[in-house]
Amino acid sequence: MNTTLKLSLLSAALLSQLNAQEITLAPLEVTSTAIKTDELKSTDAVEIYTAKDIEKAHVQNLYEFLNKETSVITAPGYGNPFTQKIDMRGYGITDGYENIVITLNGRRLNNIDMIPQLLGSISPASIKRIEIIKSSGIVANGDGANAGVINITTKDSNDKEITLYGGAYNTVDGSFYIGQTSDTLNISASGEAQKNGGIRKVKMNNDKDSSKLATGTFNLSYRPIDALELRLGAAFAKTDVFYAGSLTEDEYKKDPTEATTLGYESHQKYDTNSVSAGITYYINDKLSLDIDGNHEKKKSQYVPYSPANYIYDSAKTHLDYENNKLFITAGLDAFNGERDGYGNQTSKNNLAAYLMARYSLGKNSFKAGYRYETVTYKYSATGVESLKGDHKLNGVELGYNYTLNPTQSMFINYSHSYQAPDIDRFFYYGHFNNFIDPMTANNYTLGYNNIQKNNKFKVSAYYIALKDEIYLDKTLNPYGHNRNLDKSHKYGLDLYDKYIVNQQFNVTLNYNYVQAVIDKEKTENGTIYHNTKLPGVSDHNVKAMLNYLPNKRTTLSLTQVWRSEAYAADDFGNSFSQKQDAYNSTDIAATYTTKKWEVFAKINNLFNQKNGLWIKDDAIYPVNFTTTAMAGFRLKY
Repeated sequence: MNTTLKLSLLSAALLSQLNAQEITLAPLEVTSTAIKTDELKSTDAVEIYTAKDIEKAHVQNLYEFLNKETSVITAPGYGNPFTQKIDMRGYGITDGYENIVITLNGRRLNNIDMIPQLLGSISPASIKRIEIIKSSGIVANGDGANAGVINITTKDSNDKEITLYGGAYNTVDGSFYIGQTSDTLNISASGEAQKNGGIRKVKMNNDKDSSKLATGTFNLSYRPIDALELRLGAAFAKTDVFYAGSLTEDEYKKDPTEATTLGYESHQKYDTNSVSAGITYYINDKLSLDIDGNHEKKKSQYVPYSPANYIYDSAKTHLDYENNKLFITAGLDAFNGERDGYGNQTSKNNLAAYLMARYSLGKNSFKAGYRYETVTYKYSATGVESLKGDHKLNGVELGYNYTLNPTQSMFINYSHSYQAPDIDRFFYYGHFNNFIDPMTANNYTLGYNNIQKNNKFKVSAYYIALKDEIYLDKTLNPYGHNRNLDKSHKYGLDLYDKYIVNQQFNVTLNYNYVQAVIDKEKTENGTIYHNTKLPGVSDHNVKAMLNYLPNKRTTLSLTQVWRSEAYAADDFGNSFSQKQDAYNSTDIAATYTTKKWEVFAKINNLFNQKNGLWIKDDAIYPVNFTTTAMAGFRLKY
């Protein structure tokens, strides 16, 4: 990327002479949790991002937005950009995604095996809100909500827009959203097609790690009478991606775009199709009933091997009561997931009941909730005895918020959460090994909110005591056995501040400090871990953004993302000779907007920083390791 192009993209948006627009901040409503409230009165540590926040970021996918603008950390793991690894609150980039429940319009995106959530299937143009609830959400969302919950809702507006952009390395993307709303009928459709020619060589014959994505959604809601709402939805996603193997440290330092000398590569095709239906009945002005069901089929194939086929069926119903001071919700939650592939049929089925209540009295808000969940596993294969296993799990949430004045509040909360193992945890090199125990966590959070017209400040401190944290023990063999850490704990600090200096400048800071410690563990070969750090967890995570608005139509943005070094993903004993390098990326963007159209340009990793994901010594997967650029436009009707 030459200097002339960088400067021309940055300066292109400085051409208008109009007056600056007025910007103010206010508390946002938390809409996706079991109990609705605003962020100032919430008993949880929350982050809320709106459609405008996502539009201004001009990201290629949802992972990019989470990694640059929220406290969440994402990385394409072993190279797949569409099913990336996700971490929050120190659970590690390796397995952190299994400790976060992610929902799309209420439907769980978590898988029953070790394939991460397919967030690449969600077009940023279709998103209405992203709500991140930290160390909470176990009562309404269940199995896996240890680090917290990310709830994503899509638009239901009259917007009509088309976005097109192109960029370096033969990147092209087109997306659309069309919505029509009335008092009785809401209907919307969205879609995206994306193609990237690749940066890294996956083979010595110069083939690249190219990728393709196609998605589509359709949603409809109809109110034949005021007391009744009917909902239907459908979605599909198709991905086709090549990704290269790991590099040695010498190969990575010399040229991270080159193929590994070992020649390893992966070619994955991953498709998903889902349909949903729901009903809301308003029994009276205080009581309502919601019933939703989803059916999803997935197919994952690592070419040229046979595919694995998945069927997920889920249903959720809850009865809500609300008056001025009291809100109560009681629900039933069922999920049946089955995978047929790799020579066996394995299933994981969840069934739960929960109760949550919130009571407000003056400046005081109280929250209490309980969830009871059973998890049942079944395994069968030709010529092998069928096996079954089950767990009975309990989730608890308690919270208190005190509103100091109209702009400030303090809160404290506790949750007891759990994670039942995914089905891959029972296998050793393709053969069934044994059932392992669920993980449990006791989470404590203390926080403070201060939301002024020109400044939104949030800070929370947390401590998490864990039992049986799940990990892959490779001390006896290179493939490893899945086991439980005897005891571990995490603690840290989350800080968020958005400050409007004046109508031309505003700055946003997202800072996270975390310590993830293995208190005690005896490995399979007898090695003792005592007070070692959980690998793949950086002590410090900083994301800072400076926006300059010379006029009401133009925005220039400078973003800096930095994470401190960490131990390599497999280094549970903290003894490897190589560590995970610090992550560093500087991005700039320019946008010019009118009522009907918008043009934008963006440069990622401006200073060409090398970034990678260390698995072990001389096993490095390059991540965001070179400068890229994109430019495009959006039409709005």
